[in-house]
Amino acid sequence: MGKLWVDHGMKRLRTSGTGLSIRGLFVATTFAAATILTSAGAHAESRIRIAAQKTGTLAWELEVLRAHGLDRQAGLDIETTELASTEAGQIALRGGSVDLILSDWLWVTRERALGDDLVFYPYSSTLGAIMVPRDSSIESLTDLKGRKLGVAGGPLDKSWLLLQALARRQGVNLKTEAQIAYGAPPLLTEKALQGENDATLTFWNFCAGLEAKGMRRAVAMADVMKQLGAGGPVAMVGYVFDSGWADRNSGLLTRFFSATIEAKRILADSPAEWERLTPRIGVSDPAALDVYRRRYLEGIPHRPLADEAHDAQALYRVLADIGGPELVGPARELDPGTFYSAGPSE
Repeated sequence: MGKLWVDHGMKRLRTSGTGLSIRGLFVATTFAAATILTSAGAHAESRIRIAAQKTGTLAWELEVLRAHGLDRQAGLDIETTELASTEAGQIALRGGSVDLILSDWLWVTRERALGDDLVFYPYSSTLGAIMVPRDSSIESLTDLKGRKLGVAGGPLDKSWLLLQALARRQGVNLKTEAQIAYGAPPLLTEKALQGENDATLTFWNFCAGLEAKGMRRAVAMADVMKQLGAGGPVAMVGYVFDSGWADRNSGLLTRFFSATIEAKRILADSPAEWERLTPRIGVSDPAALDVYRRRYLEGIPHRPLADEAHDAQALYRVLADIGGPELVGPARELDPGTFYSAGPSE
């Protein structure tokens, strides 16, 4: 397998004005050392085809990367296909029309069990939460008994399944003891603001929007995962690509990840950059942008790859137990080859 070595602790980025740190953005070479000028003869070796959701965080980073010329500096020819959903990206990757997408290790292990040699590399640990009105009496999962809970993503949404698993350990069956209303995130946002639901489990960016409008987090999914056995923030979302493609393009991956690290540094240091991205993010209110920025930065992975894989294995068992074959297919355990082996053995 192509090797991209990541040494956790090597590179640290720090925000300005937020008091937050970005730790563990680690590369075998520094960004400057990874900079390679593109030549016409090296076009095929420099091209990377990426599928990204138009309003997703990867699209934000790619926009920053291009605006600051980081792609040219790293000798990258980035071809971006903007798609409407994660599922569309998965289809594009399987069909060979793109080289890299964002997805989760759950899907990667399922596909590996079905014969595809896909691999996963951590991208973000930012997750959603149960949002409630600021003056709500809901503080924990047990407080959801008898309440109306909006759930984004449907019955097999990973956050919803993990939430149910933890609630069961606390003696609560949310499916029967709460009033569950599934819905699309934008619709659930409107219902939350109108007070139609007592609580709303939704994706992180919609949580940020609700937070900016005065709602609060009653139960954060990061805390749920820790209570289910995770040792720290778990990056459920990551870069996904074919292992054979990675073998042939290890240098390209090194340069791409180096460039995205620099894009993250710019997003960490520059509130003005977020204002420029408002058309993609979909919000322009300064307070809302600040929430988006803080939550995005909190999710940048900083843990050793081995720790990520260990926690993913534990959480996978929880998801497989509660979601069953409909969720995980034939893979009852996390495939040991799921995580991309990013460099020499540690």
